[in-house]
Amino acid sequence: MMRKSLIAIAAFCLILGLTLPVMQFDRLFFFIETPSVVGLVKGLWTGGDLALAILIALFSIVFPVAKLAVLATLEVRGGALAPWLRQTLPHLSKWSMLDVMVVALAIFAAKTSGLATAVSQPGLWFYAASAVISGILSAWLPSERRG
Repeated sequence: MMRKSLIAIAAFCLILGLTLPVMQFDRLFFFIETPSVVGLVKGLWTGGDLALAILIALFSIVFPVAKLAVLATLEVRGGALAPWLRQTLPHLSKWSMLDVMVVALAIFAAKTSGLATAVSQPGLWFYAASAVISGILSAWLPSERRG
């Protein structure tokens, strides 16, 4: 029961992490941007940076959603799953904190360049919470469910 609740909390945090602003950039005191992960992917796509948009969408949206879907399926259906699905989880887990690190690097770069200031926003913290919770859930799975 506790794992099911944590999966729901992780999913809720992931949705907020993807849709709320992840950082705020202030440039020249007049230009303020607060992109969300979804907004960033959309902006890259419409701006013609298709490869980068696809890459960020894969690592920021598809992999975390897939990881939570696998965790939920393992929790609900357990040993009735095909072995390939049970073996998928460790591969998805490797990329869990990638976006948090990228945003942290972007904030650091903006602050040290002197051209802009950057501050983390709630979306980053919700995204990080989802990644941490899903990592904990992965570790808590009984070994017969992990494959």
